[in-house]
Amino acid sequence: MTGSEETPSFRLAYVPGATPAKWVRIWNERLPDIPLTLVQVPSTEAADVLRAGEADAGLVRLPVDRTFFSAIPLYTETTVVVVPKDHLITAAEEVTLADLAEEVLFHPLDDVFDWDSPPGEPAFERPATTPDAIELVAAGVGLLIVPQSLARLYHRKDVTYRPVVDAPQSSIALSWPEEATTDLVEDFIGIVRGRTVNSTRGRTTTQAETEQKRGAARQKPTATKSTGGKPASRTARGRTGSGGAKPAKRGKPRRRS
Repeated sequence: MTGSEETPSFRLAYVPGATPAKWVRIWNERLPDIPLTLVQVPSTEAADVLRAGEADAGLVRLPVDRTFFSAIPLYTETTVVVVPKDHLITAAEEVTLADLAEEVLFHPLDDVFDWDSPPGEPAFERPATTPDAIELVAAGVGLLIVPQSLARLYHRKDVTYRPVVDAPQSSIALSWPEEATTDLVEDFIGIVRGRTVNSTRGRTTTQAETEQKRGAARQKPTATKSTGGKPASRTARGRTGSGGAKPAKRGKPRRRS
């Protein structure tokens, strides 16, 4: 490798609440010579980061622009409402949007839900971020609806949450620019889809076929050299069969006079 060549690497962006740890571990086991760098980005900036080439792929929240990005949906999260620990809602195991109709609900600027009409009573302001909104929930001035992963990520001792059974849900997907589907992107796709090292799909097809050919070459028997270019087995049959030389006849012994 010359000094002008760069060492290959893979940059994976991920939004708050996404959990790439398991896939990163598998990557490090399979591709130990290719470092994987994690790039945490706000949900609202994930598309711009991928468009600018600042990451090779990303764990993002749907929807994405499918005219530019490819996306593989991975999982859908439970939606919860974050409330103070002493709130009346904590008496229920789950709630509906109708139960929240008279509650003040924060709608932060980085809200991951595309509400046509946000539920509840509007708050006095829109917090800049989800962590800011949770601080206001802890102060007892309103509630917040978020994916469960964000409620866990920004957990505080003075708040808790309950599932909202009829609220919109947020899905996490692996996404990347369609025109930038590199070999390393294919490798990561195989990992998130649970393909094995010897899988015959994606980039690993070539690798698997190469290994199979090598194995076949090692196991292939060496041909035995035979007369007239015929296979050894036929030559052997010719020596003992009807097409071979016949044994000489033995004459009768002479009588002595």
